[in-house]
Amino acid sequence: MTALTPAGRRPPTLRSRLSLIAVSIAALLMAVLILAFNGIVRHQLDQRADDHLRTRAAAVASTVDTTGRRARVVEVPNDDALDSDVWIYAGTERLEAPPGAADDGPLTRVADALAADRRSHCVTAADRGPVRLCALAVTGSAPATVVAAVSLVPYRTSADTVLHATLALGAAMLVLTYALTRLAVRRALRPVQVMTEQAAAWSAQGGDDRFGTTERPAELAALGTSLDALLDKIRAGLRHEQQLTRELSHELRNPLARIVAELDWWRARRRSPEETQSSLAVVEDAAASMRTICDTLLDEARGVAATHTGPADVHAALVRLAGRSTPPPAVELRIGPPSGRPVAAAPAAIVERAVSPLLDNALRYARSRVTVVARSDGADVRIEVTDDGPGVPASFAPGLFHPGRRADAGDGHPGAGLGLSLARRLARSADGGVHHDASHGDGTRFVVTLPAT
Repeated sequence: MTALTPAGRRPPTLRSRLSLIAVSIAALLMAVLILAFNGIVRHQLDQRADDHLRTRAAAVASTVDTTGRRARVVEVPNDDALDSDVWIYAGTERLEAPPGAADDGPLTRVADALAADRRSHCVTAADRGPVRLCALAVTGSAPATVVAAVSLVPYRTSADTVLHATLALGAAMLVLTYALTRLAVRRALRPVQVMTEQAAAWSAQGGDDRFGTTERPAELAALGTSLDALLDKIRAGLRHEQQLTRELSHELRNPLARIVAELDWWRARRRSPEETQSSLAVVEDAAASMRTICDTLLDEARGVAATHTGPADVHAALVRLAGRSTPPPAVELRIGPPSGRPVAAAPAAIVERAVSPLLDNALRYARSRVTVVARSDGADVRIEVTDDGPGVPASFAPGLFHPGRRADAGDGHPGAGLGLSLARRLARSADGGVHHDASHGDGTRFVVTLPAT
């Protein structure tokens, strides 16, 4: 659904905005060009009118005799065409005027003023339409002036016709520009629409599709690369969230089973106060373990610095963990005597939860024996979990700690492939670590290291 503006109207599309911008720029340029062109046309028409008047005035001036003491007009045959709209002056005295021109008319007064000025120049007057008048001073011993007039209406009409034609042409060009711009922008934005449709389809269907697999223009290719990086981050976040959910479910299942078992046992028959207190202690211990697991995993998911500190008696934590474990009938679980004073700078719950997935795996794959030994190793506490099972295939060793992966999913053993990655995450939350001892040849050995106090 398209979003609406606060006023309830649909916001303009990018195609409309670009088209309007192109039309606005074209309109501005068109206006400048039309104004400049019509200004030039009007100037040229005025120049043509002035040239016509000067030519007529010069022709009339050839009939004026200025060689005597007083200028006079020499009559020539068929000079009616020359005398039309022409005034002839001897000094400031009017010798001739156009037929029908009133002595006090506006054009006559302008002609008188031009003659009195005694220089050659042109002016525009208004008399039922603009009229152009040009004065030509006739040289000689006696001063004379010829003033010719012409109506500018034909010239103005021609200029207006050109203006209207250019305005119509400009409007047609703007309409054409808008249509072509919308078409060009639509074609240019077609890949964006395709990408939008792809994103909508991917969001509904999921999958690992990417924008960068299709050839696109350079700008959209860069956008596709950025969107692919964003998709990778989103998918990584989703995978991280799914992994966190699986790990929480995986780790909370055991303490929750202990709580349920103690409650079922307590409800089975009436218990003594001592037995009730013992059951409550087990429930409290399991709840504390669940809280530690949740805090540790959520802090790690949020990127919060490790705040889980001890001290914890590692050997005692291993004994408690072994007491809660149920080895298969043919497998012996042995907690070896501690070497040195293995006290870790981590809560006992972290120690137990980091070792628990390793112990579960060892009991699951061992043939006859599982050994867990804790020893002090300088600044660290080292916990070794060893079994005599088939070992880790060399081809699977690089992906051993990847969540959700198993060497052989069809080996008949349960598991989601989360235990090793979770053990490493819990150990790292206390500034420790977990690694596979590839040098151990008979079976499998995992080593948990934790900082010592």
